Amino acid sequence: MSIFEGAGVALVTPFLEDGTVDFPKLKELVEFQIQNETDAIIICGTTGESSTLTHEEHLECIRKCVEYVNGRVPVIAGTGSNCTETAIYLSTEAQAYGADALLIVTPYYNKATQNGLIAHYTAIAKSVRLPIIMYNVPSRTGCNIQPETAVALAKNVENIVAIKEASGNISQVAKLMSLANGCLDLYSGNDDQIVPILSLGGKGVISVTSNVIPRDTHLLVKKFLAGDVSGALELQLKAINLCNALFCEVNPIPVKKAVALMGLCGGTLRMPLTDMEPQNVERLKKAMQEYGIL
Repeated sequence: MSIFEGAGVALVTPFLEDGTVDFPKLKELVEFQIQNETDAIIICGTTGESSTLTHEEHLECIRKCVEYVNGRVPVIAGTGSNCTETAIYLSTEAQAYGADALLIVTPYYNKATQNGLIAHYTAIAKSVRLPIIMYNVPSRTGCNIQPETAVALAKNVENIVAIKEASGNISQVAKLMSLANGCLDLYSGNDDQIVPILSLGGKGVISVTSNVIPRDTHLLVKKFLAGDVSGALELQLKAINLCNALFCEVNPIPVKKAVALMGLCGGTLRMPLTDMEPQNVERLKKAMQEYGIL
């Protein structure tokens, strides 16, 4: 059984102006997502600025998210690290707090060989009982999980069950799904490629855009999985300009601005991320207005 089918939101982490985590706003964001039919909540991923959270903040965000969600949808905790022992620590704590699954990004900066990736993911998986989604995003990590490696992990490690694919390489994803032959669930990691990923057997998306349009992103996947491919395609194409605007600067700078424009939370970022350039703010506002959000 899949961890979830549909659209899971890669949730932003709201900060107060002094830079501390705004937990009341985090609760409001969770409620907004659930009310708008999001299928899972991914806490402390890249979009959640996990790289600038202390371990204490990271774990408290996971604990609070589990509390706020209260079993209504799966909570998937981002607990990856470029240090295997750190990833094990965060993962075991997230399990203790009641997370439903883990999202583990490939090691970044120090990277790893394919054998290193197998050792890294296997060690983390053996430390917990929770199902694990591998996260492949080579544009940010400099490290690519080859299809053969992902399939070997899925076949040999019981609780490695899925992959979030954000390589952007559809040919690689097609090869992956051919080799997997059903042993690995696939989630899109790119909001402009949801329909193509679903057409290759994907179960859904882990979405940045869902911070802004959770119901439509949910509906896109729901339509496709129900056989309404043309309806899903219509929603995919409708969202392309918005997706492009949400990635016109490095994620999560634009989506943080978007949720602020919607009045969902403040747009405070942690350095080294800085405020969005004025011309890009105007581009984002225009895309949101065209979509009907503002």
